[in-house]
Amino acid sequence: MTTAEFRAVVWRYYRAHGRHDLPWRKTRDPYKILVSEVMLQQTQVERVIPFYAEFTRRFPTVRSLAQAPLSDVLKCWQGLGYNRRAKLLRSAAKILAMRKIADVSEFEKLPGVGPYTARAIAAFAYDTDVVFIETNIRTAVIHHFFATQEKISDAEVEKILKRVLPEGRAREWYSALMDYGARLKRSGNSHNARSNAYAKQSRFAGSLREARGAILRELSKGALPRARLSGLLGVSRRAQATRALKALQSEGLVRAKRGTFSLAD
Repeated sequence: MTTAEFRAVVWRYYRAHGRHDLPWRKTRDPYKILVSEVMLQQTQVERVIPFYAEFTRRFPTVRSLAQAPLSDVLKCWQGLGYNRRAKLLRSAAKILAMRKIADVSEFEKLPGVGPYTARAIAAFAYDTDVVFIETNIRTAVIHHFFATQEKISDAEVEKILKRVLPEGRAREWYSALMDYGARLKRSGNSHNARSNAYAKQSRFAGSLREARGAILRELSKGALPRARLSGLLGVSRRAQATRALKALQSEGLVRAKRGTFSLAD
């Protein structure tokens, strides 16, 4: 497929079926785009929408998030999962509240912000012509340019993305490309398993992630003793709950005082 043909397919789908009403597509505020990108890490769009709306209502500016107690941030994040993201997002907000950043390399240095998120912010907030990959983008490129190839590297995908990126239209182009890739996946054409970067997500039920989330959910209601938290998921998972509690404490999400645990301030 030629560059022109690929662009035409993506633009045609986007004009007819694009998710133009996604709330983070109605802003160029780098803070709000950062919030959306962090929330969208390993989380489906439909789940993120209500959390994004409530989070940006509760913390409408980077300064409001930077000044908020961590416990308030964690409570607002409850139910979205991967709660460490909330702590890192608040840490990033503390830096952004002190100085303005618009450079990709500087964004990459923020807590919880890697190469993908930094470039997504550059594209969606500043319309910068950058190249980045996420699961839907990868699916679209593999589907049209690597139909018979296995073990495709992201370096190969990036070469295609550099070629097809329409200059000066990064913000709209990546929205279109993500939507088109999402449509391919819904129709059963997900090709990420043929990518070298593919890693199947582990089951949530019975996982350490589930235990961590359960502990934070209980602590959002108030402080509890270690024994109560260790037995939260039953006797058979007591050791796992204890590991989860220890990890949450070491990450600064939970604090202990005289044998009682609570959300960190």
